[in-house]
Amino acid sequence: MTALPNIATLYRDRETLPLRTRVLFTFGAVAALHAAAVVLLLAGTLNGGGPALTWGLVATAYVAGMKHSYDWDHLAAIDNSTRKFVAQRQDPVSVGFAFSLGHSSVVTLAGVLVVAGASMASGLMQEGSAGNLALGLVGSGVSGLFLLAMGLFNGSAFARSAGAYRRARNGAAVDPRELEPQGLVARLLARPLSRVRRPRNIYVIGFLFGLGFDTATTIGLLMMTTAASLAGVPPFALLALPLAFAAAMTLCDSLNGLAMMRMYRSALEHPQRRLGFNALVTGISAVSALFIAVLTLAGFAHAAFQLDDPLTGWLASIELGDAGLLLVALLLAVWGWAALHGRRARRPG
Repeated sequence: MTALPNIATLYRDRETLPLRTRVLFTFGAVAALHAAAVVLLLAGTLNGGGPALTWGLVATAYVAGMKHSYDWDHLAAIDNSTRKFVAQRQDPVSVGFAFSLGHSSVVTLAGVLVVAGASMASGLMQEGSAGNLALGLVGSGVSGLFLLAMGLFNGSAFARSAGAYRRARNGAAVDPRELEPQGLVARLLARPLSRVRRPRNIYVIGFLFGLGFDTATTIGLLMMTTAASLAGVPPFALLALPLAFAAAMTLCDSLNGLAMMRMYRSALEHPQRRLGFNALVTGISAVSALFIAVLTLAGFAHAAFQLDDPLTGWLASIELGDAGLLLVALLLAVWGWAALHGRRARRPG
């Protein structure tokens, strides 16, 4: 009798699947989240329960999930992680999905606790409470250190890319291996980043990021769920709120991760032609990660050590939710410029 393959073997074999198949699996999972949210919404409104109000709340939660996916910390974590995997010759199609799923798992769990009437959930949302402070320190500490490590790692890659670009402009040949992070910084970060070997490992990072409950979008969603519960919205429909939030966030983060993978792959596959593009995008991602790391760690120090100095207080108060859209626009502009420049370079005459 032939032994059935175990789950671990099947999961490892997934890495050998064609790129198109893995993309389909990733967005199939995103579609399943959307379908689950719709099913819960329909189940909660079939028997009345204020369908107009419920549909409006779910739509609001979905838009909030889309907006939250463009927070600068999301973009910096996904973009820098994708750059690391591509430099290691992987095709990280699920980085955005894994990060977003981990992040939204926290929000969904908190939403379930709200629906169940757990008083613990309200304690997590109350600013200044012990639970809120503890989770905030965990979330900000992990996110700050991870972004700092990724920013330094990709900063090393940027330095090498910039040097290779200068040599290429002077007519020197460039080995693609020169674009990979090496040297002292890469060696120092090898051990801290050794656990992040596959895109699926980013799930844990996303989960720990989400523990902070430190964004207005997340708090607003949970407060909206609490208010809807008090207004008598059916439990199934209430569960659709955090699930719709998660579905929107995983969709946008998955698209962002896939776009960044294509961008970095394009740069590494044609190093002679796209050295400037590779250096520029890597530099933007590294600087964004370091910038967010400084703000996050300043907020961590301000809260953990109860500092009252104006510098950490000011850094901790900076809201970067809308600034993420500027980062997306900047990266898309660079990508568009590179595509246009490459098309002109290929044009005969």
